[in-house]
Amino acid sequence: MHQSHGMGYAEYSRRLDQRLKVEQRRQQEFEQSQKIVAEVDRKIHR
Repeated sequence: MHQSHGMGYAEYSRRLDQRLKVEQRRQQEFEQSQKIVAEVDRKIHR
């Protein structure tokens, strides 16, 4: 948690604003990874 988001779990659970930023960043990273997977999959199955 600390390495990837710059805060420990205690701070994450205590501060709603920080938690929302982390979750928003996670969602963006997930969507980006899904696009990459779809692109690779599309190229493989031509």
